[in-house]
Amino acid sequence: QKFEGHTNIVIGAIHLSGGQRIITCSSDGSLRVWSSKTGKQIGEDWRDGDSPVWSIALSPDGKKVVSGSRDGAVRLWDIDTCKVVKKWTGHTYPVVSVCWSRDGQRVLSGSNDGTARQWDVETILEPIEIIVASIDTGHIHVLAVVYSPDTTLIATGGRDRPYSEEPIESLVKIWDAKTGKLVVTLKGHTNSVSCLAWTKDGKTLISGSLDCSIRTWNTTNWKQTAVLDEHTSTVTAQSALAISPNGRILASALWDKTVRLWNLDNGKPISSPIQHPKSVICVSFSAGGKQLATGCYDNNAYIWDV
Repeated sequence: QKFEGHTNIVIGAIHLSGGQRIITCSSDGSLRVWSSKTGKQIGEDWRDGDSPVWSIALSPDGKKVVSGSRDGAVRLWDIDTCKVVKKWTGHTYPVVSVCWSRDGQRVLSGSNDGTARQWDVETILEPIEIIVASIDTGHIHVLAVVYSPDTTLIATGGRDRPYSEEPIESLVKIWDAKTGKLVVTLKGHTNSVSCLAWTKDGKTLISGSLDCSIRTWNTTNWKQTAVLDEHTSTVTAQSALAISPNGRILASALWDKTVRLWNLDNGKPISSPIQHPKSVICVSFSAGGKQLATGCYDNNAYIWDV
């Protein structure tokens, strides 16, 4: 299925509960809900100002969506009312990555201001509350944040040198989610770390980079276990990695107009690349793992039978 309507790049695309709808976010400043069967938009655009929406994530209970925008705000949306129920401010630059804790009580955000922040979701009608102090990550720009499955750890990745300088070794950093203290630094990437994904069993962390590689890390000893380097193009953005529900397949979105599927058991590609009209910026598996939603630089979203 193809979803046409956005007037700028589709940066996020995720499946909603029930498998009949997807929701997308775009640089055109809107979130939109679509019928997976017909490809038609359901209802009006979701808007709260005109700021481009650069990241979205679905709550574990499927009732809320969190978004990050260029204006630095993190917004909590109710899916039934299509309205913002909470707006968190504090970041001073665009929020490019958001993530839910598995219990749905916290939201994690990463920003171009170099910080990662955690927000309290439980008391929706109460004033804004930051659970722990903002983590100054040391990345010039935080491009990706993700919780560990048990929410005890936070992984961050980003750009570690100014754009005016040549990229060198870029780091993945692991933080204690309760104290905000650095636990370990993972070295290997040679350009900005643009996306992160954590397997549900917590045993493997996956990182994608502008150095055209994807790396897997053993979270017991923090050693690198594999390098998926058959890419000929960069792994594009914060939502450019997705792990299938059964934990065995990895999808990656690429600047070369393709999405690739990988067998996580052996690190090998599965089938041929999935071709798109333009560069692909995000991927997301359906709950059953049989479909993959993608967002593209042609301003459209797609669903593929994988």
